Amino acid sequence: MMTLTILPGHSLSGVISLPGDKSLSHRAALFASLAAGRSQIENFLVSGVTTRLLEALTSLGIFWKLDGTTLTVEGRGLGGYSIPFAPINCGNSASTLRFLSGALAASGTPAVLDGSKGLRRRPMDRIIVPLQQMGVNVKGTAGCAPLSMGVSHLPLKGGIINTPVSSAQVKTCLLLAGLSAGEPVTIIEPGFSRDHTERMLAGMGVTINSEKTSANGSAQYQTHLIPPATRYSLKPLTMSLPGDFSSAAFLIVAAVITPGSEITLQNIGLNATRTGLLDVLLSMGASIQIAARPSRNGEPVGDLTIRHCPLKGVDISGEQVVRMIDEFPIFAIAAAFASGTSTVRDASELRLKESDRISGLCAELKAIGVSVDETVDGFSIHGKGAIQGGTVDPHGDHRLAMSLAVAGLASQQPITVLNSEIMQESFPEFTDVITRLGGALEDTPNLEPSHA
Repeated sequence: MMTLTILPGHSLSGVISLPGDKSLSHRAALFASLAAGRSQIENFLVSGVTTRLLEALTSLGIFWKLDGTTLTVEGRGLGGYSIPFAPINCGNSASTLRFLSGALAASGTPAVLDGSKGLRRRPMDRIIVPLQQMGVNVKGTAGCAPLSMGVSHLPLKGGIINTPVSSAQVKTCLLLAGLSAGEPVTIIEPGFSRDHTERMLAGMGVTINSEKTSANGSAQYQTHLIPPATRYSLKPLTMSLPGDFSSAAFLIVAAVITPGSEITLQNIGLNATRTGLLDVLLSMGASIQIAARPSRNGEPVGDLTIRHCPLKGVDISGEQVVRMIDEFPIFAIAAAFASGTSTVRDASELRLKESDRISGLCAELKAIGVSVDETVDGFSIHGKGAIQGGTVDPHGDHRLAMSLAVAGLASQQPITVLNSEIMQESFPEFTDVITRLGGALEDTPNLEPSHA
């Protein structure tokens, strides 16, 4: 296990491109396995999460090759998976488990999906119940992992499926299962969620569209899918992935809060369902210039130039939360350096992430001198324009680890992040990128406790 110490007092500067988007890499590898033929994905993110997905594909009989950051996948069409010899380890990634559940349902392939102790605590009834409604033979363990996928008789049932939460992971699971339905499928969510799956499936030849409707005075978001004609109808993918906005978020906030900084991030994915943090930072007074670039496979792309500037507090609630659900740890750092109070509401889903991101975040912010109040569905941060520093524990959460590290770039005293190796889950290059931009870091093994 490693400890990362961040030394303040060094401005950031430079122009840099980031590794491929994790959400897109995750989907592209899995969707390619369902296509008929060879897919090639450039700027693929190699991380803990995507590596475990590739290992899962191997256990399902899918051949793939990784040459640097170019991934080639030999798709075998819907129903082309082999039966795995052992349970599939999804690690700590709920998205891996949920996505694979949908793909296995479309294939009719029996398998057991399991993972870490943390993953076993994540709620899975939100996919188990609708999958059973579609005719999938799936059982959970008290509503959680491990999940047992039995042989399912295809075609599956289609029709209208209501989901209890707005979740791109749940929606993706059900849309993948719907590829093998015997009739059109409509997924109804109480709010909108990121639309990477819809864009990618459309590029593979699937007829799919979304619309906002209303029922009983409340907004609904419907996604309609027409299953492909045959198991070999999905076209292979040929794509180059944009840089990951969720990874860029750490660097954006780093430049904004660190005096004297100016950086440019090139070819970043700017899908509007993902960039809520960008809008929030701009409303806080951040200096961010956006230069649009040609889209990549239907995904908006652009360059971002960010400069240091003072920030003011802001309130976040409602649909804003969904558009930045992965960015609240790094938003909290921006809020701590802002002047005034920032309040987050309607974000109870954060308690069901890799860690309880509300309680863990609040505890570690207090450890470095931030005034913060925890609530059931969010928190309030009383920004004073500065952070003291100290030693923090990321609670096994990669986003919390990197966010706390960013705080150390502009804190009054160094910040030491224990168990910092968890950053490998989504942004393995994080420390290298910070160093290239001018940050000062010290990476050392954790000190083992003494035994007298």
